[in-house]
Amino acid sequence: MEDYRRLLLNNKAWVAEKLALREDYFSQSAAEQKPEYLWIGCSDSRVPAEDITGAQPGELFVHRNIANMVIHTDFNVLSVVQYAIEVLAVKHIIVCGHYGCGGIRTAMSKKDLGIINQWLRHIKDVYRIHADEIEGLPNQEKQMARLVELNVIEQAKRIADLSFTQRSWLSNNKPTVHGWVYDIYSGSLNDLIRIDPQSSVDGIYAYDFSA
Repeated sequence: MEDYRRLLLNNKAWVAEKLALREDYFSQSAAEQKPEYLWIGCSDSRVPAEDITGAQPGELFVHRNIANMVIHTDFNVLSVVQYAIEVLAVKHIIVCGHYGCGGIRTAMSKKDLGIINQWLRHIKDVYRIHADEIEGLPNQEKQMARLVELNVIEQAKRIADLSFTQRSWLSNNKPTVHGWVYDIYSGSLNDLIRIDPQSSVDGIYAYDFSA
């Protein structure tokens, strides 16, 4: 059997399992989505958002990319965040990285990967800002783990820097922004940072909506 056909067979078994539990499972989940959470995670196949959080269909609005980045020139992630805030009215935005991230590991190297270099450059910038702290750690694995954490914190702060996040804070007092790290070795989620509505942001990134 060709490998991909296994996925189709798994789907049939999954459908049967869900219908056995509840006949209206799919008709209910097909209704209009009203998720409370936006999840921005890594594309890594070992970090399935719904599985590690125990979320049901309709609970998470999900965006994934290499190393869970929020880049202000990436209209894909910006569109997802704006839609989540202004249309879905999510209460929480979670940026979740993970230890053992290949994007982080590659960004710490000097490998030339062509156009991917431009994406990983943003991680290198985080490294540069925190180089003293990272290089003060005793080995490469600890340095990599710390860069994973610092990158998550930076991306969470970038969510707070967005004008539509700040506008929603002012008018709706949401969303709360979280930065988490998933430990692929233990299965645990670690809470690194929480940014509540109305939190102060670095002055240059703050917007004045009074006009």
